[in-house]
Amino acid sequence: MNSFDELLATRFEDGVNALCWPRELAGDFAEVVETLAAGEGITPLDEATLESLPLSAAGKLAIGVMLEDLRLLREQGRLPELNCIRAYPRDEEPGVVATDVYSFHADSAPVEADTWLCTYHGAPSEGLRQEEAQRRIDLPGIRAALLEEFGGEDGEEFREYLSECSYDLHYAPLPGAQPFSFGIGNLWRIAVDWPGSLVPPCVHRAPENPPGEPARLLLIS
Repeated sequence: MNSFDELLATRFEDGVNALCWPRELAGDFAEVVETLAAGEGITPLDEATLESLPLSAAGKLAIGVMLEDLRLLREQGRLPELNCIRAYPRDEEPGVVATDVYSFHADSAPVEADTWLCTYHGAPSEGLRQEEAQRRIDLPGIRAALLEEFGGEDGEEFREYLSECSYDLHYAPLPGAQPFSFGIGNLWRIAVDWPGSLVPPCVHRAPENPPGEPARLLLIS
């Protein structure tokens, strides 16, 4: 895509489930992260917080870029979030299938929807092509373990259980799979799993962020 309007207007079809507006953004986003008093987990950022930061001209330019993206999405009736992320929560009791955002997964919705995201700083999100991914619940060993966890037969109630636990939204890379990077500064619009969708959902995950690595600045809607 070459603009926000083109990214917004282009339909998901013919197997295309991820659209990207490649961008080289001006501004010092690293300075924004260094100036923030961000905690160890996820720190939500609002306009007042960002505009109050004591920044150089380059840092203020970065703030302007992020605020403009928020404005564009809000004008479309969306509720975008801007976060400084050092780490996401992990599953408290890891089971047969991990369901945190570090696992390759698809987003889902009961009605037509999509997900928008942009990493301004830090490690970017990763995606997995549909032909290189397999639902974890379809792997025989994992399905058998989930059946044991469920304590019943492989039928409609079991499928409802998988959906309620979000197990059906998590994927494993096939042998030889090559995840792709969402990159820095690029604005993405990706397909989610909703009834009637013409394309499969985009499989993606959050990157690991080891201690000592820069925090992420992420826009998501």
